Amino acid sequence: MRKEDKGVIIGQLADTVKQYGHFYLVDTTAMDAASTSELRRKCFKAGIKLVVVKNSLLHKALMGLDVDYSPLFGSLKGTTSVMFSEVANAPAKLLKEYKDGVPALKAAYAEEGFYVGADQLEALATIKSKNEVIADIVALLQSPAKNVISALQSGGNTIHGVLKTLGERAE
Repeated sequence: MRKEDKGVIIGQLADTVKQYGHFYLVDTTAMDAASTSELRRKCFKAGIKLVVVKNSLLHKALMGLDVDYSPLFGSLKGTTSVMFSEVANAPAKLLKEYKDGVPALKAAYAEEGFYVGADQLEALATIKSKNEVIADIVALLQSPAKNVISALQSGGNTIHGVLKTLGERAE
C-alpha cells in the first residue's frame, strides 16, 4: 500500500471516530463469510457501521486525535473489526446475541470510558443511552404529579359516595 493511500485511510478512520463517538474493537477471526455477512446485515439494521481495519492504521488514527486512547492500544492485535455507533450500548446488545463468543469483544470506547476485555460486555450492554436516561427522568418527574392527581380523584369519589348515600337515606 502506498504512503498516500495510508494517509487517506488514517484520515477517514479519524473522521469516523469523531463522527460516531462510540466504538467497539471486535475480533471476527473465527467467523466464516456467511456469518460475517449476517453480522454486517444486523449492524446495518441497528445503525452500526462495521469496518475491518489494519491495526497499525487505526493506531495512527487514534494517536492523531485529541482524546488519549492509549488504554485501547494493547487490544490492537490480530484481526480487528471496528463497530462504530452513535448509541453506546447498541453494539454490546448485538454482540450479546452471539452466545458462542464469536465475534469476541476486545475493547470499547463508550460514554467517554474505556472497557478492555470480553468480560466488559455485560457492563457495556447495561449502559443507558441518552434517550433512555431522558425517559427515566421524565417518568420520575411525572410520578409525583400522577400520585397527587390520583389521590385527588379518589378523594373526590369518596366524598361523592358519602354524599350520595346520605342523600338516599330515608328520613
